[in-house]
Amino acid sequence: MKIPQKPPKIKELTDKLYKTEKGRLVLNELFQQPELVRRGGYLHWDQLQHKPAPEGLTPEYLWLVIKLGRRASAQILPFVDKHQQAFDFTVPDGVQYQLYEIDSYVRKALKTTAAVLDTSQSDVYLVDSLIEEAITSSQLEGASTTRKVAKTMLREQRQPTTVSEQMIFNNYRAMQFIREIKDEDLSVEILLELQRILTEKILAETECGKLRTANDEIHVWDHRDGTLLHTPPSADELKLRLKKICEFANQKEHEQKNFIHPIVKAIILHFMLAYDHPFVDGNGRTARALFYWYLLKKQYWLIEFISISRTIKKAPAKYAKAFLYTETDENDVTYFIIHQLNTILESIDAFYIYLEKQQQEIKQVEEKLAKQQAIYKKLNYRQISLLKHAFKHPAYSYSIEGHRLSHNITYDTARTDLLKLSKLKLLNKEKIGKAFAFIVPADIKTKF
Repeated sequence: MKIPQKPPKIKELTDKLYKTEKGRLVLNELFQQPELVRRGGYLHWDQLQHKPAPEGLTPEYLWLVIKLGRRASAQILPFVDKHQQAFDFTVPDGVQYQLYEIDSYVRKALKTTAAVLDTSQSDVYLVDSLIEEAITSSQLEGASTTRKVAKTMLREQRQPTTVSEQMIFNNYRAMQFIREIKDEDLSVEILLELQRILTEKILAETECGKLRTANDEIHVWDHRDGTLLHTPPSADELKLRLKKICEFANQKEHEQKNFIHPIVKAIILHFMLAYDHPFVDGNGRTARALFYWYLLKKQYWLIEFISISRTIKKAPAKYAKAFLYTETDENDVTYFIIHQLNTILESIDAFYIYLEKQQQEIKQVEEKLAKQQAIYKKLNYRQISLLKHAFKHPAYSYSIEGHRLSHNITYDTARTDLLKLSKLKLLNKEKIGKAFAFIVPADIKTKF
């Protein structure tokens, strides 16, 4: 990956202009054109220098006006980089609109839960989403098993047999863990436990749930071409840096000198943990899990149903570049914030498309079953959901434990569901080892 070109130094540009009377007049005239600050959106110098500038204006001086405008509205964060320079961010009009869009989605979901996200099926969708995030977050870090194999492993609670499967299994457990602790204050101990869950049986025990040390030479590389992308702060700073992350996360809205929208704050937490890179491994997964934790804490419950990693995985280079734009432009985190807001919105759109498709498929199954009233009246929504899957997967094998996990129900309820389907001859019950398996008949579609 090509490292973005660093912008021209603002002091050098202003000094050059102020040296001549003409330069001072040009600068004053530029400041009378506020539309220049918003020109082209929130572009990095690496992008802006290739765009046409207004007549008579060089790209460097256009950048000068844009950058000074950004600085005037920047909000300083309580974090510094490895050179002790502060991070900051701005909230341009585009960011405000993106935040409005996400909040609108949440309000829409709250108002239409009964119609769109039927509560009888919400557990099904939630488990699917947690599994999807576990798989794609791990794949971003190199896991290579197929989605089908990974889903079967998680649903059936089969023990992982490869490193890739272990990564996905751990990621799923981590997503469950953050749901359990969403009401707690963040602590360094929680971050360590989160990383331990994510790396268990992958790293040596001495590296699970532990901060990296001075002996660990940690760098972030582009694995495609070997480009060095990031060298994190030294290990002796980590305890203090993580403490600051926890303090930032735990600060209540009324305690903040300047209000930070919860979604923006969650993204900043994601960025800072990834920047600090406090662990030997699992930093990206821990950072993304921290993002989910914070939004769940702030009652953005819809976030549970989307997978940001799936969207990131479509264009991982853009994800990496959002970090690099921040580092190469005076620690302006706005680049990363904009990227992540786009990611969230795309992920929400994908979820609603998935939701509509699932509802349509359930409806089709219900219509087929409705023709057989004697059978239909005996089935609950979980059994109908299973049959929807069974229609498309003849010979598929279901287990009691897998059905229990898919619907977040008790073992006895799952057993009753499957036994009834077997009694109705919609599944074939077979003994495999010590457990029963429920197999989809090859002629399942002819039964309706």
